[in-house]
Amino acid sequence: MIEGLTPAQTRALTGINVGASALSFAGTSFIVMCYILFKDLRTFPFKLIFYLSLSDMLGSLFNMLGNPGEGFLCYAQGYSSQFFSIASFLWTTTIAFTLHRTVVKHKADVEGFGNIFHVYVWGTSLVMTIIPLIGNDYGPAGAWCWVQSETTAGKYLRFMTFYLPLWGAIIFNGVTYFQVIRMLNNATRMAAEWSDRQRQNVQTKVDLKALNRWGYYPLILIGSFTFGTINRIYGFIEPHQPLFWLYCLDIGTASLMGLFNSIAYGFNSSVRRTLQERLDLIWPEKYRWWQSGFTKLNAAEAEMVALEVDLEGP
Repeated sequence: MIEGLTPAQTRALTGINVGASALSFAGTSFIVMCYILFKDLRTFPFKLIFYLSLSDMLGSLFNMLGNPGEGFLCYAQGYSSQFFSIASFLWTTTIAFTLHRTVVKHKADVEGFGNIFHVYVWGTSLVMTIIPLIGNDYGPAGAWCWVQSETTAGKYLRFMTFYLPLWGAIIFNGVTYFQVIRMLNNATRMAAEWSDRQRQNVQTKVDLKALNRWGYYPLILIGSFTFGTINRIYGFIEPHQPLFWLYCLDIGTASLMGLFNSIAYGFNSSVRRTLQERLDLIWPEKYRWWQSGFTKLNAAEAEMVALEVDLEGP
């Protein structure tokens, strides 16, 4: 039980964790299954999204254990929450790097970074998971199992092995996407100067739609862990007076990160187009009620289409 909270409040936090994690598990499982079932989705950019979704899915799966108390399941939950959460936000940095190198640097060699990405993500996640293990700091952490925070050392470990790399990823993603958006804005402005009025309006509308989608990506990490960061800082200042509502926001937003990632990164135009094509093949036309929901997608709209074109060549 979390010090300063009632047993009922602690159980409520466990329920929030399990419920939000179940939603994330469902969303990420959908993206993973799409990658496995549909070969035409297995481009390099979507492969990064697959590993991001896989990390979120496995992390959510262990979070759905709730509060296992002490024992093997508790340690398994603690290790996996640390490892897969870190892997998740590190995979977002590889997507940001890939997009930046393609759009800003105009390089088509990003597939050559595949093995480096794996070493970087899984290696860093493993190191950040092992460090608390050295001091046997995993165990019951209130309403779930993670790095224990009863001691000052445990609280520092949470910051050093989780929140420090997390906010490093947030800053990297923010700067990277800012540069990508600025580059595309400049390209749109230059194209407008050389285009006729009609083409200018269409292209600008398409580009702005893509820019708006890209701008959401860094906000997912910020939105998922801002309350958690505030809660940890508050825990240093007032260790014996926890705020229940802050804990609710903390665990709720963090556990929903997988769902947010699956919607923003995974359910893009390529996935929707592939699903529509498969449904059109197996479902009678008169029963295609989903047609109104699946819009006819222009390739330029897709958030990763420009990237895929550059990778695959003309």
